[in-house]
Amino acid sequence: MSSTNSLRDQFLLDPNIIYLNHGSFGATPRSVFEKYQAWQLELEREPVEFLGRRFNDLMRAAREPLAAYLNVQPDEVVYVSNATTGLNVVARSLQLKPGDEVLSTNHEYGALDRTWRFLCGKAGATYINHQLPDPLESHDQFSESMWGRVTDRTRMIFLSHITSPTALLFPIEEICRRARSAGILTIIDGAHAPGQIPLDLKTIDADFYSGNCHKWMCAPKGSGFLYARKDRQHLVEPLIVSWGYESDNPSGSMFIDHHEWLGTRDYAAYLATPTAIEFMAQHDWAKVQRECRSLAHEAQRRITEWCGLAALNLDSYPHDLQMLTAPLLPCDPVSTQGKLFERYQIEIPLVAWDNRQWIRVSIQAYNSANNVDRLLIALRDILK
Repeated sequence: MSSTNSLRDQFLLDPNIIYLNHGSFGATPRSVFEKYQAWQLELEREPVEFLGRRFNDLMRAAREPLAAYLNVQPDEVVYVSNATTGLNVVARSLQLKPGDEVLSTNHEYGALDRTWRFLCGKAGATYINHQLPDPLESHDQFSESMWGRVTDRTRMIFLSHITSPTALLFPIEEICRRARSAGILTIIDGAHAPGQIPLDLKTIDADFYSGNCHKWMCAPKGSGFLYARKDRQHLVEPLIVSWGYESDNPSGSMFIDHHEWLGTRDYAAYLATPTAIEFMAQHDWAKVQRECRSLAHEAQRRITEWCGLAALNLDSYPHDLQMLTAPLLPCDPVSTQGKLFERYQIEIPLVAWDNRQWIRVSIQAYNSANNVDRLLIALRDILK
Protein backbone atom coordinates (compact mmCIF):
# COMPACT_ATOMS: atom_id res chain seq x y z
CA MET A 1 0.00 0.00 0.00
CA SER A 2 2.98 2.36 0.02
CA SER A 3 2.18 3.94 -3.35
CA THR A 4 -1.49 4.44 -2.49
CA ASN A 5 -0.72 5.88 0.93
CA SER A 6 1.47 8.49 -0.75
CA LEU A 7 -1.80 10.23 -1.73
CA ARG A 8 -2.51 10.99 1.92
CA ASP A 9 -1.06 14.47 1.44
CA GLN A 10 -3.55 15.11 -1.36
CA PHE A 11 -6.44 15.00 1.12
CA LEU A 12 -7.54 17.45 3.80
CA LEU A 13 -8.13 14.88 6.53
CA ASP A 14 -6.83 15.48 10.04
CA PRO A 15 -3.46 13.61 10.15
CA ASN A 16 -4.12 12.66 13.79
CA ILE A 17 -7.21 10.65 12.85
CA ILE A 18 -7.15 7.14 11.35
CA TYR A 19 -10.02 7.57 8.93
CA LEU A 20 -11.53 4.20 7.98
CA ASN A 21 -14.99 5.56 7.18
CA HIS A 22 -14.79 6.83 3.63
CA GLY A 23 -18.01 4.98 2.91
CA SER A 24 -20.10 7.25 5.13
CA PHE A 25 -19.08 10.73 4.04
CA GLY A 26 -16.08 10.37 1.77
CA ALA A 27 -13.12 12.72 1.71
CA THR A 28 -12.30 15.30 -0.95
CA PRO A 29 -8.80 15.83 -2.37
CA ARG A 30 -7.29 19.25 -1.82
CA SER A 31 -7.26 20.15 -5.52
CA VAL A 32 -10.93 19.22 -5.93
CA PHE A 33 -11.93 21.17 -2.84
CA GLU A 34 -10.04 24.22 -4.12
CA LYS A 35 -11.97 24.02 -7.40
CA TYR A 36 -15.19 23.74 -5.41
CA GLN A 37 -14.33 26.93 -3.51
CA ALA A 38 -13.30 28.66 -6.72
CA TRP A 39 -16.77 28.04 -8.15
CA GLN A 40 -18.33 29.46 -4.99
CA LEU A 41 -16.21 32.60 -5.31
CA GLU A 42 -17.09 32.96 -8.96
CA LEU A 43 -20.78 32.83 -8.08
CA GLU A 44 -20.35 35.51 -5.43
CA ARG A 45 -18.50 37.87 -7.78
CA GLU A 46 -21.49 38.15 -10.14
CA PRO A 47 -24.53 36.12 -9.00
CA VAL A 48 -26.87 37.35 -11.74
CA GLU A 49 -24.38 36.56 -14.50
CA PHE A 50 -23.62 33.15 -12.98
CA LEU A 51 -27.17 31.97 -12.21
CA GLY A 52 -29.16 34.05 -14.67
CA ARG A 53 -27.11 33.80 -17.85
CA ARG A 54 -24.43 31.12 -17.51
CA PHE A 55 -26.25 28.43 -15.54
CA ASN A 56 -27.46 26.19 -18.38
CA ASP A 57 -24.06 26.14 -20.11
CA LEU A 58 -22.21 25.53 -16.84
CA MET A 59 -24.43 22.63 -15.88
CA ARG A 60 -24.21 21.12 -19.37
CA ALA A 61 -20.43 21.26 -19.15
CA ALA A 62 -20.57 19.54 -15.73
CA ARG A 63 -23.02 16.84 -16.88
CA GLU A 64 -21.08 15.78 -19.95
CA PRO A 65 -18.00 14.31 -18.20
CA LEU A 66 -20.23 12.68 -15.56
CA ALA A 67 -22.36 11.09 -18.29
CA ALA A 68 -19.22 9.86 -20.06
CA TYR A 69 -17.95 8.40 -16.78
CA LEU A 70 -21.24 6.50 -16.37
CA ASN A 71 -21.49 5.59 -20.10
CA VAL A 72 -24.82 7.32 -20.65
CA GLN A 73 -25.99 10.32 -22.67
CA PRO A 74 -25.84 13.80 -21.05
CA ASP A 75 -29.64 14.08 -21.23
CA GLU A 76 -30.11 10.85 -19.25
CA VAL A 77 -28.56 12.10 -16.02
CA VAL A 78 -29.09 15.07 -13.72
CA TYR A 79 -27.21 16.19 -10.62
CA VAL A 80 -28.92 15.81 -7.24
CA SER A 81 -27.57 16.49 -3.77
CA ASN A 82 -27.27 12.79 -2.85
CA ALA A 83 -28.54 9.34 -3.77
CA THR A 84 -31.34 9.46 -1.18
CA THR A 85 -32.71 12.60 -2.84
CA GLY A 86 -32.54 11.06 -6.30
CA LEU A 87 -34.27 7.90 -5.16
CA ASN A 88 -36.99 9.93 -3.43
CA VAL A 89 -37.60 11.75 -6.71
CA VAL A 90 -38.31 8.41 -8.37
CA ALA A 91 -40.17 6.74 -5.50
CA ARG A 92 -42.53 9.68 -5.05
CA SER A 93 -43.22 9.85 -8.79
CA LEU A 94 -44.31 6.26 -9.35
CA GLN A 95 -47.97 5.70 -8.63
CA LEU A 96 -48.43 2.75 -6.27
CA LYS A 97 -51.87 1.26 -5.76
CA PRO A 98 -53.43 -0.84 -2.99
CA GLY A 99 -52.11 -4.39 -3.21
CA ASP A 100 -48.97 -3.47 -5.17
CA GLU A 101 -45.64 -4.82 -3.94
CA VAL A 102 -42.19 -3.22 -3.91
CA LEU A 103 -39.61 -5.99 -3.58
CA SER A 104 -36.31 -5.30 -1.84
CA THR A 105 -33.91 -7.05 0.57
CA ASN A 106 -33.04 -7.03 4.25
CA HIS A 107 -29.69 -5.37 3.41
CA GLU A 108 -30.96 -1.95 2.35
CA TYR A 109 -30.02 1.51 3.59
CA GLY A 110 -32.23 2.62 6.46
CA ALA A 111 -33.20 5.98 4.99
CA LEU A 112 -34.60 4.30 1.88
CA ASP A 113 -36.37 1.63 3.90
CA ARG A 114 -38.15 4.52 5.59
CA THR A 115 -38.93 6.13 2.25
CA TRP A 116 -40.59 3.02 0.86
CA ARG A 117 -42.47 2.20 4.07
CA PHE A 118 -43.81 5.76 4.13
CA LEU A 119 -44.96 5.71 0.50
CA CYS A 120 -46.33 2.16 0.58
CA GLY A 121 -48.20 2.97 3.78
CA LYS A 122 -49.89 5.93 2.11
CA ALA A 123 -50.82 3.92 -0.99
CA GLY A 124 -51.88 0.70 0.70
CA ALA A 125 -49.02 -1.12 -1.01
CA THR A 126 -46.50 -3.52 0.58
CA TYR A 127 -42.77 -3.00 0.95
CA ILE A 128 -41.00 -6.37 1.19
CA ASN A 129 -37.53 -6.74 2.75
CA HIS A 130 -36.77 -10.19 1.40
CA GLN A 131 -34.53 -12.20 3.75
CA LEU A 132 -31.54 -13.29 1.68
CA PRO A 133 -29.61 -16.51 2.36
CA ASP A 134 -26.93 -16.23 5.04
CA PRO A 135 -24.19 -16.66 4.10
CA LEU A 136 -24.39 -15.74 0.43
CA GLU A 137 -22.60 -18.29 -1.71
CA SER A 138 -22.84 -16.90 -5.25
CA HIS A 139 -24.49 -14.31 -7.44
CA ASP A 140 -26.64 -17.04 -8.97
CA GLN A 141 -27.89 -17.96 -5.51
CA PHE A 142 -28.74 -14.31 -4.87
CA SER A 143 -30.62 -13.92 -8.15
CA GLU A 144 -32.65 -17.11 -7.69
CA SER A 145 -33.51 -16.23 -4.10
CA MET A 146 -34.58 -12.74 -5.11
CA TRP A 147 -36.56 -13.83 -8.12
CA GLY A 148 -38.29 -16.52 -6.10
CA ARG A 149 -40.02 -13.72 -4.16
CA VAL A 150 -41.47 -12.03 -7.26
CA THR A 151 -45.25 -12.32 -7.55
CA ASP A 152 -47.90 -11.07 -9.98
CA ARG A 153 -48.26 -8.06 -7.63
CA THR A 154 -44.60 -7.02 -7.86
CA ARG A 155 -44.51 -3.60 -9.50
CA MET A 156 -41.00 -2.48 -8.64
CA ILE A 157 -37.72 -3.99 -7.49
CA PHE A 158 -35.56 -1.73 -5.35
CA LEU A 159 -31.98 -2.86 -4.73
CA SER A 160 -28.66 -1.49 -3.59
CA HIS A 161 -25.78 -1.99 -5.98
CA ILE A 162 -23.41 -2.13 -3.00
CA THR A 163 -25.18 -2.41 0.34
CA SER A 164 -24.53 0.15 3.06
CA PRO A 165 -24.89 -1.89 6.31
CA THR A 166 -23.30 -5.09 4.98
CA ALA A 167 -21.01 -3.97 2.10
CA LEU A 168 -22.10 -6.62 -0.39
CA LEU A 169 -22.10 -6.31 -4.17
CA PHE A 170 -25.42 -7.38 -5.68
CA PRO A 171 -25.72 -8.71 -9.27
CA ILE A 172 -28.14 -6.03 -10.34
CA GLU A 173 -27.56 -6.47 -14.08
CA GLU A 174 -29.15 -9.93 -14.02
CA ILE A 175 -32.07 -8.71 -11.90
CA CYS A 176 -32.66 -5.74 -14.21
CA ARG A 177 -32.65 -8.04 -17.26
CA ARG A 178 -35.22 -10.40 -15.77
CA ALA A 179 -37.37 -7.55 -14.45
CA ARG A 180 -37.49 -5.86 -17.85
CA SER A 181 -38.75 -9.09 -19.43
CA ALA A 182 -41.43 -9.31 -16.74
CA GLY A 183 -42.51 -5.66 -17.05
CA ILE A 184 -41.26 -4.77 -13.55
CA LEU A 185 -39.55 -1.43 -12.91
CA THR A 186 -36.03 -1.48 -11.42
CA ILE A 187 -34.77 1.24 -9.09
CA ILE A 188 -31.14 0.97 -7.99
CA ASP A 189 -29.47 2.63 -5.01
CA GLY A 190 -25.91 3.21 -6.24
CA ALA A 191 -24.71 5.30 -3.32
CA HIS A 192 -21.46 3.31 -2.90
CA ALA A 193 -20.74 2.19 -6.46
CA PRO A 194 -19.39 5.19 -8.45
CA GLY A 195 -15.66 5.41 -7.94
CA GLN A 196 -15.44 2.09 -6.09
CA ILE A 197 -16.19 -0.24 -9.01
CA PRO A 198 -16.31 0.22 -12.81
CA LEU A 199 -19.78 1.53 -13.57
CA ASP A 200 -21.50 1.17 -16.94
CA LEU A 201 -25.13 2.18 -16.58
CA LYS A 202 -25.92 1.35 -20.18
CA THR A 203 -24.89 -2.27 -19.60
CA ILE A 204 -26.72 -2.49 -16.26
CA ASP A 205 -29.85 -1.18 -18.00
CA ALA A 206 -31.83 -0.27 -14.89
CA ASP A 207 -34.87 1.93 -15.31
CA PHE A 208 -33.59 4.31 -12.62
CA TYR A 209 -30.23 4.54 -10.86
CA SER A 210 -29.14 7.13 -8.32
CA GLY A 211 -25.60 7.37 -6.97
CA ASN A 212 -23.25 9.60 -5.03
CA CYS A 213 -20.26 11.43 -6.42
CA HIS A 214 -19.21 12.66 -2.97
CA LYS A 215 -18.34 9.21 -1.65
CA TRP A 216 -15.94 7.04 -3.64
CA MET A 217 -15.57 9.51 -6.52
CA CYS A 218 -14.17 12.03 -3.98
CA ALA A 219 -16.30 14.95 -5.21
CA PRO A 220 -17.39 17.68 -2.75
CA LYS A 221 -20.23 16.92 -0.34
CA GLY A 222 -23.63 17.40 -1.90
CA SER A 223 -22.91 15.97 -5.36
CA GLY A 224 -24.92 12.99 -6.56
CA PHE A 225 -26.81 12.02 -9.69
CA LEU A 226 -30.06 10.53 -10.92
CA TYR A 227 -30.14 8.49 -14.12
CA ALA A 228 -33.37 7.62 -15.92
CA ARG A 229 -33.70 5.66 -19.13
CA LYS A 230 -35.13 7.87 -21.84
CA ASP A 231 -38.22 5.69 -22.22
CA ARG A 232 -38.88 6.06 -18.47
CA GLN A 233 -38.17 9.76 -18.02
CA HIS A 234 -41.81 10.70 -18.56
CA LEU A 235 -42.65 8.83 -15.33
CA VAL A 236 -40.43 11.03 -13.18
CA GLU A 237 -42.03 14.10 -11.65
CA PRO A 238 -39.94 16.93 -10.18
CA LEU A 239 -39.60 16.73 -6.42
CA ILE A 240 -39.52 20.55 -6.44
CA VAL A 241 -41.56 22.34 -9.10
CA SER A 242 -39.67 25.39 -10.28
CA TRP A 243 -39.17 27.48 -13.43
CA GLY A 244 -37.98 24.53 -15.49
CA TYR A 245 -41.36 22.82 -15.28
CA GLU A 246 -43.01 25.09 -17.85
CA SER A 247 -39.83 26.18 -19.59
CA ASP A 248 -39.25 26.73 -23.28
CA ASN A 249 -36.93 23.70 -23.13
CA PRO A 250 -33.55 25.53 -23.10
CA SER A 251 -31.59 22.33 -22.45
CA GLY A 252 -33.29 20.27 -25.13
CA SER A 253 -34.54 17.76 -22.53
CA MET A 254 -37.63 18.04 -20.37
CA PHE A 255 -36.02 15.62 -17.91
CA ILE A 256 -33.14 18.05 -17.45
CA ASP A 257 -35.37 21.13 -17.31
CA HIS A 258 -37.68 19.63 -14.69
CA HIS A 259 -34.95 18.46 -12.31
CA GLU A 260 -31.88 20.67 -12.77
CA TRP A 261 -32.95 24.18 -11.83
CA LEU A 262 -34.23 24.24 -8.23
CA GLY A 263 -33.90 27.95 -7.60
CA THR A 264 -31.14 29.89 -5.95
CA ARG A 265 -28.67 27.55 -4.27
CA ASP A 266 -25.01 26.58 -4.22
CA TYR A 267 -24.26 24.49 -7.32
CA ALA A 268 -20.50 24.44 -6.77
CA ALA A 269 -20.33 20.77 -5.73
CA TYR A 270 -21.85 19.76 -9.07
CA LEU A 271 -19.53 22.02 -11.05
CA ALA A 272 -16.46 20.65 -9.25
CA THR A 273 -17.36 17.00 -9.89
CA PRO A 274 -15.56 16.91 -13.28
CA THR A 275 -12.40 17.90 -11.38
CA ALA A 276 -12.86 14.85 -9.15
CA ILE A 277 -13.16 12.68 -12.27
CA GLU A 278 -9.95 14.24 -13.58
CA PHE A 279 -8.22 13.62 -10.23
CA MET A 280 -8.96 9.91 -10.44
CA ALA A 281 -7.69 9.72 -14.00
CA GLN A 282 -4.48 11.60 -13.15
CA HIS A 283 -3.65 9.24 -10.27
CA ASP A 284 -4.20 5.88 -12.01
CA TRP A 285 -7.33 5.15 -10.00
CA ALA A 286 -7.61 1.57 -11.23
CA LYS A 287 -4.28 0.85 -9.53
CA VAL A 288 -5.36 2.72 -6.40
CA GLN A 289 -8.57 0.67 -6.27
CA ARG A 290 -6.68 -2.63 -6.60
CA GLU A 291 -4.38 -1.75 -3.71
CA CYS A 292 -7.27 -0.56 -1.57
CA ARG A 293 -9.26 -3.73 -2.22
CA SER A 294 -6.29 -5.86 -1.25
CA LEU A 295 -5.94 -4.09 2.08
CA ALA A 296 -9.70 -4.18 2.70
CA HIS A 297 -9.73 -7.95 2.21
CA GLU A 298 -6.75 -8.27 4.54
CA ALA A 299 -8.59 -6.28 7.20
CA GLN A 300 -11.72 -8.41 6.84
CA ARG A 301 -9.70 -11.64 7.04
CA ARG A 302 -7.80 -10.59 10.16
CA ILE A 303 -10.86 -9.39 12.05
CA THR A 304 -12.90 -12.46 11.08
CA GLU A 305 -10.12 -14.85 12.13
CA TRP A 306 -9.61 -13.04 15.42
CA CYS A 307 -13.31 -13.15 16.26
CA GLY A 308 -13.73 -16.71 15.00
CA LEU A 309 -17.02 -15.74 13.35
CA ALA A 310 -18.30 -16.19 9.81
CA ALA A 311 -18.55 -13.38 7.27
CA LEU A 312 -21.78 -12.67 5.41
CA ASN A 313 -20.37 -14.03 2.18
CA LEU A 314 -18.38 -17.11 1.29
CA ASP A 315 -15.21 -16.79 -0.79
CA SER A 316 -17.22 -17.97 -3.80
CA TYR A 317 -19.40 -14.85 -3.61
CA PRO A 318 -17.78 -11.98 -5.60
CA HIS A 319 -16.98 -9.06 -3.30
CA ASP A 320 -13.99 -7.24 -4.77
CA LEU A 321 -14.62 -3.96 -2.94
CA GLN A 322 -12.82 -1.24 -0.99
CA MET A 323 -15.53 -1.40 1.70
CA LEU A 324 -16.13 -4.66 3.57
CA THR A 325 -17.78 -5.76 6.79
CA ALA A 326 -16.48 -8.19 9.40
CA PRO A 327 -18.34 -9.75 12.33
CA LEU A 328 -17.53 -8.69 15.88
CA LEU A 329 -17.83 -10.35 19.23
CA PRO A 330 -21.00 -9.32 21.13
CA CYS A 331 -20.71 -5.65 22.08
CA ASP A 332 -22.56 -2.35 22.28
CA PRO A 333 -21.89 -0.85 18.82
CA VAL A 334 -22.39 2.76 19.92
CA SER A 335 -20.14 2.44 22.96
CA THR A 336 -17.46 0.51 21.09
CA GLN A 337 -17.42 2.98 18.22
CA GLY A 338 -17.03 5.80 20.73
CA LYS A 339 -14.10 4.06 22.46
CA LEU A 340 -12.34 3.45 19.15
CA PHE A 341 -12.43 7.17 18.47
CA GLU A 342 -11.76 8.46 21.97
CA ARG A 343 -8.92 6.07 22.84
CA TYR A 344 -7.36 5.41 19.45
CA GLN A 345 -8.57 8.25 17.18
CA ILE A 346 -10.03 5.68 14.78
CA GLU A 347 -13.07 6.84 12.83
CA ILE A 348 -15.01 3.73 11.77
CA PRO A 349 -18.69 2.67 11.87
CA LEU A 350 -20.08 -0.27 13.81
CA VAL A 351 -23.41 -1.66 12.69
CA ALA A 352 -26.07 -3.69 14.49
CA TRP A 353 -27.64 -5.79 11.74
CA ASP A 354 -29.70 -8.97 11.91
CA ASN A 355 -29.20 -9.17 15.70
CA ARG A 356 -25.42 -9.22 15.33
CA GLN A 357 -22.62 -6.67 15.48
CA TRP A 358 -20.46 -5.78 12.49
CA ILE A 359 -17.63 -3.40 11.75
CA ARG A 360 -17.44 -1.78 8.30
CA VAL A 361 -13.94 -1.04 7.06
CA SER A 362 -13.45 1.45 4.20
CA ILE A 363 -10.05 1.70 2.54
CA GLN A 364 -9.23 4.69 0.37
CA ALA A 365 -6.08 6.12 -1.23
CA TYR A 366 -4.97 7.78 2.02
CA ASN A 367 -5.03 4.59 4.13
CA SER A 368 -2.14 2.26 4.90
CA ALA A 369 -1.46 -1.19 6.34
CA ASN A 370 -0.51 0.53 9.59
CA ASN A 371 -4.07 1.85 9.88
CA VAL A 372 -5.37 -1.72 9.83
CA ASP A 373 -2.74 -2.80 12.37
CA ARG A 374 -3.89 -0.06 14.71
CA LEU A 375 -7.51 -1.09 14.27
CA LEU A 376 -6.73 -4.69 15.30
CA ILE A 377 -4.80 -3.50 18.34
CA ALA A 378 -7.70 -1.26 19.36
CA LEU A 379 -10.33 -3.97 18.91
CA ARG A 380 -8.33 -6.46 20.99
CA ASP A 381 -7.97 -3.89 23.75
CA ILE A 382 -11.59 -2.74 23.82
CA LEU A 383 -13.30 -6.10 23.29
CA LYS A 384 -10.65 -8.19 25.04
